[in-house]
Amino acid sequence: MSDPADMINAVSPVRRPFRWHIIFFLLPAVIVYTAVMIIPLANTLWLSFFNQVDGQRVFVGFGNFATLFGEPRWAADFWNALKNNVIFFIIHMLVQNPIGIALAALLSLPRLRFSAFYRTAIFLPTLLSFVIVGFIWKLILSPIWGVTPYLLDVMHLKFLFAPWLGKPSSALITVSLISVWQYVGIPMMLIYAALLNIPDEIIEAAEMDGITGWSQFWKIKLPLVLPAIGIISILTFVGNFNAFDLIYTVQGALAGPDGSTDILGTLLYRTFFGFQLQLGDRSMGATIAAVMFLIILAGVSFYLFAIQRRMRHYQF
Repeated sequence: MSDPADMINAVSPVRRPFRWHIIFFLLPAVIVYTAVMIIPLANTLWLSFFNQVDGQRVFVGFGNFATLFGEPRWAADFWNALKNNVIFFIIHMLVQNPIGIALAALLSLPRLRFSAFYRTAIFLPTLLSFVIVGFIWKLILSPIWGVTPYLLDVMHLKFLFAPWLGKPSSALITVSLISVWQYVGIPMMLIYAALLNIPDEIIEAAEMDGITGWSQFWKIKLPLVLPAIGIISILTFVGNFNAFDLIYTVQGALAGPDGSTDILGTLLYRTFFGFQLQLGDRSMGATIAAVMFLIILAGVSFYLFAIQRRMRHYQF
């Protein structure tokens, strides 16, 4: 008979030594991320609780937030920028992502010729500088020297042309569609990669059951790529509420006409750094940045805890 203590020792798990080399390899990335992201973010949030009084930094608590939401001038600018930002995001969600999904579905067809060329051509604008994209589209849509009036005239549709970037009613939609044109390649490639990851056995089983064509996409492929669509949606949310560069290039820091294209990013820029005769206010700029961070944090948290946890993931 063997000793019970020996039997317990025989079945007890062997403790593995701690892998110190993991810390060694992660440490440079953690240091860089902390220096570039964590520390500036913490300093910005901390700065939002202070204000300059007689040249001295004074702790005011939530006084800057009360000014941003309570003072009529600040509140009007903030709510206008937030409304435009929401519209900017909705246009991307309703136009960019569905078009990206449709393009990915078309490019994943095995019989499509020149699919590599189409993928490259559609994804190429995402590699261009926002300065180039903004300048090109300002030239294209210009009522004086733009090519758009001429093309519409050739098609006998010149009556449809208008200075879309110069009208408050259409400027935000126009800039949003320019952004959609530039970045539609990102959701297309992500969904395309997810579609290629679907095993051939599932597709063959669907074809044996008589499910082909677009019916196969809606019933089989689309449910399998829903996690990728969720990731694209949250990336679109974060990117749109951090947007600044394209609107600044096309419409300037004032985000005209009459603030119709002003979003949180351009409002933050004017407030923090100042513009023309307006002096910069670092404390109020940090306050707007803190509100932007809280909005993005709330959206990401809602996705992670309310949507992603209920989303079914398929392992192949």
